[in-house]
Amino acid sequence: MIDPTQYKQLFLDDDAIEQSTGVTRQLHQPIEHQPVLRPDRSRGQVAVQSRSAPQWNSEKQHWEWRYWGYYRVPPHGPYHSTDARTDCYAISTDGVHWEMPNLGLYEWQGSRQNNIAYDPAAPMLYHLIRDEQEPDPQRRYKALFDVHDRYLGVSPDGFTWTMLDVPPIPSQDESHFLYDESSRQYLAFVKQPTEWGRSVWLASSEDFQHFSAPQLVFHTDTLDRENRKRRVQAVATNLAYLAPPLIDETDHIAQVYQMAVMPYAGNYIGFPVIFNPAGAIPPPHMNYTGLNQVELTFSRDRFHWSRVADRALFLPVDPADDAHYGWAQKLLCGTPHVHEEREIWIYYNALRFRGHRELYTTVPDAYFDDESALVLAKLRLDGFVSLDAAETGTITTKPFLSNGGQLFVNVDATGGALSAEVLDAETGAVLPGFSAAEAVILQDDHLRGRLRWRDQPRLPADRAVRVRFQLRQAALYAFWVEIE
Repeated sequence: MIDPTQYKQLFLDDDAIEQSTGVTRQLHQPIEHQPVLRPDRSRGQVAVQSRSAPQWNSEKQHWEWRYWGYYRVPPHGPYHSTDARTDCYAISTDGVHWEMPNLGLYEWQGSRQNNIAYDPAAPMLYHLIRDEQEPDPQRRYKALFDVHDRYLGVSPDGFTWTMLDVPPIPSQDESHFLYDESSRQYLAFVKQPTEWGRSVWLASSEDFQHFSAPQLVFHTDTLDRENRKRRVQAVATNLAYLAPPLIDETDHIAQVYQMAVMPYAGNYIGFPVIFNPAGAIPPPHMNYTGLNQVELTFSRDRFHWSRVADRALFLPVDPADDAHYGWAQKLLCGTPHVHEEREIWIYYNALRFRGHRELYTTVPDAYFDDESALVLAKLRLDGFVSLDAAETGTITTKPFLSNGGQLFVNVDATGGALSAEVLDAETGAVLPGFSAAEAVILQDDHLRGRLRWRDQPRLPADRAVRVRFQLRQAALYAFWVEIE
């Protein structure tokens, strides 16, 4: 049985569905993309990136964000190889408009008038979380440090750090870090190699002292390798996009560059960045040109992951114009958050280039002084995937016990309709009073639409049931049962 009384039932896979007709699974890309942090040109920055999502400070009543500012170091080169980087601090009351307060903590370029939050000469602060559940105020902030193996540190304020005398978490240059409230564990999704190149491994801890040995949880496969060639070709042949500057005939494998993870509705949603190499860059620079784009994955236990919606792109690269930054690469800053129970806010890195400046012979120099931005995209609540009926369709759930609760749905029935009938779980017969003819039709767009029947406001409490949703030109995102 499923349990919609405990968690919303989404449609990232078929686990909640017994049968469906006339519907298709549709992945939804987030909308309302807008750069919210750009390079501060007045301070000589040419790019910004982050591997920590904004977090709410309940004491100060504002959002905090740690990000990296990059500065060009002569001779001119791409910021991501030879240039200097500082750990910076921004605050916001709404998560959209950000201020860079003058902290006066560290001297940079001959001045302390800056928002640098961590010693530029120290090992890199890679991930930071504010732990609202931590009883010890001296450990309110937790961070992972350095560009490869991740060393652990704690802080009362996010600025003054004590490094823990414990072994680091083995990693390469990319990872993600979060606190999972449901399991009460700290989760580090680190990058290590496999036969499929860059892959995702998981280390976990209950005390932020002792982490488990990393375990392989996600890697690419032969289908990703086939997709690589198609995706590179799609960008290279479209004049609206910036083609990778080096494309060779090698059958490169696709790899997982990194994967942010979001606990959601009792499960886990992953945002793997699929790296599609286009061409091998020769010495002295090495590495690859290519595309970094985001897909969706789904897991119930953090260790076994399923691909979503036939590996459709969740965050594809952008057209190469002045309005966009994600010409070549997109990757999440960290775990998205639910905003006011209405939207999911996703902060991500958008980068115009992958590869060294001299490879891009047709790109004006001005773009290399404004190479990346931190972008906010918004997604409907529960809105990762829907089951859509272009005309009419039905979705029959697996059995569940409702405990006499009320049935709710997240549905967009603008111009259409949704209703439901309740079936006995054993016989499949429609229960008296719960037929489609007695159902109250739900129309329009509802994040929390209540389904009912003329004389039956609640589901039966005395038996296991199935629900058969009937859709007409509607998209169903989730359903659940509320007892009170």
